[in-house]
Amino acid sequence: MEMNPNPQDRILSIDIFRGFTMFLLIGEFTGLYSIIPHDVSDGGIISAINTQFHHHPWNGLRFWDLIQPYFMFIVGLSMPFAISGRIKKGNTSRQIFIHVLKRSFILFFMGWALYCIGPGKITFFFQNVLAQIGVTYLIAYLVMARSFKFQILFSLGLLALTEMLYRFFPVEGFNHAFVIDENFGTWFDLLYDGKSDGGWVSFNAIPTAAHTIWGVLVGKLLMSDEPAMKKFKQLLIAGSLLVVVGYSMDPFTPIIKRISTSSFVIVSGGWSIITLALLFWIADIKKLNKRWPLFFGVVSMNSLFIYLFSHVGGAELIESILHPFTYALFDWGGELSAQIITSLLVWGVLWGLCYWMYRQRLFIKI
Repeated sequence: MEMNPNPQDRILSIDIFRGFTMFLLIGEFTGLYSIIPHDVSDGGIISAINTQFHHHPWNGLRFWDLIQPYFMFIVGLSMPFAISGRIKKGNTSRQIFIHVLKRSFILFFMGWALYCIGPGKITFFFQNVLAQIGVTYLIAYLVMARSFKFQILFSLGLLALTEMLYRFFPVEGFNHAFVIDENFGTWFDLLYDGKSDGGWVSFNAIPTAAHTIWGVLVGKLLMSDEPAMKKFKQLLIAGSLLVVVGYSMDPFTPIIKRISTSSFVIVSGGWSIITLALLFWIADIKKLNKRWPLFFGVVSMNSLFIYLFSHVGGAELIESILHPFTYALFDWGGELSAQIITSLLVWGVLWGLCYWMYRQRLFIKI
């Protein structure tokens, strides 16, 4: 999540991608996605759209299931630029490695610590995006100096390992590869006294390391001297190929985000590359708009801060301040309209906080 606030020749699409993803994520903390109806059975268009902002209960893929893969991929995208910048500043390989180790530990620690705040006691969950990035970031760094072929084979090896562990795990009661809470991932969490959490498992950090590795490879492509349109076409082809392969694997290997099956990693990795390719075409090739990169960019520049602030109750604090005024002004449309307007205003204040920090040149990074 680290970025330089005074970049030179930056790839705008990376900043926009990070900011867009984080902007959507802080929208979740406002409660907006839960307030708006999202029962697809009612046949309404709004409900059908809002369903895409909720995780699929098990076998399937919705837009919201792409948010964490987006983050894993974006971290990889930024790594070649960040490492290159440190080398230009004179950092040695040892200094860079120590920095990576510290950063991985801090991200992993913060991801774990966030799970302890809610219950008010030490607990063992490592499923959130920060803890997972702490692992994938280190893995991707350890192989990023190797050849393109090696990194591809290594990432596929992580998926093959995951597939075999789930399919051939012999422990009775946890030997049902793709059944919720009856699989290897759940057993692994119970091994260190972790608890089942709706089917989510901490072992996801291993297969989703492929997202970060693929992000590194795409970042290297963007740094290359290849023509911009050639880069765009290569990204679009690679992403489309992964999407086709991933979907074709289901139902043999179901697409399940909660345990990051190989089919899920492949299809979500494909969508991540396609999303980046489209943003690259819009922002870096066509340069269609001069303002909206800044809109998402200010969130990108303090993505770690706004995530932590929202996660520890910042959004709830803002809501509690606005609540008496918004409900007094907007309850004419009923409680639902007041809730929606309040959530939108909270979302706006969170963005405004990022914008204020940008104007003050305050950038929180590790």
